[in-house]
Amino acid sequence: MSAGLAAEVLALLVRGRATVAVAESLTAGLIGATLTVPGGASAAFRGGVIVYATDLKARLLGVPEDLLDREGAVHPDVAAAMAAGVRRVTGSSYGLAVTGVAGPDEQDGRPVGTVHLAVAGPDGDIWHRDILLPGSREDIRKSTVTEGLDLLRGVLEAYVGEQSG
Repeated sequence: MSAGLAAEVLALLVRGRATVAVAESLTAGLIGATLTVPGGASAAFRGGVIVYATDLKARLLGVPEDLLDREGAVHPDVAAAMAAGVRRVTGSSYGLAVTGVAGPDEQDGRPVGTVHLAVAGPDGDIWHRDILLPGSREDIRKSTVTEGLDLLRGVLEAYVGEQSG
């Protein structure tokens, strides 16, 4: 399912003459890998940053250190800062970021399955989705890919609709 969703996202990006980059924590590159399955992905996919370690979220993407110290890495504001950061460092139209707890243990007091997703757009807008996913570590990571691509698709559908309307 995610490969078909990735193709939809890429088609919307191309139609809107836009690009995307990803910042991934718990998925460790799965979103970027999924977005590059369809042929022609290079027309819209700029790249990604895997920031599995908390300190890299600050160092590479500019997530405020005081936010990370106060809330930990699994927080909606961290996802938003990651999305804005990856958009900025890659020069992309959109940045998609995910952070969360795939398990097997809780992190920063957050239960396994907690996931925060964010999309940063061209005008500085941020869209987010906060979810609690069931299942195994693998299930949570795969579901996060689908949720992230679905969030991005929704944002792009609204954007492309505005541009053509």
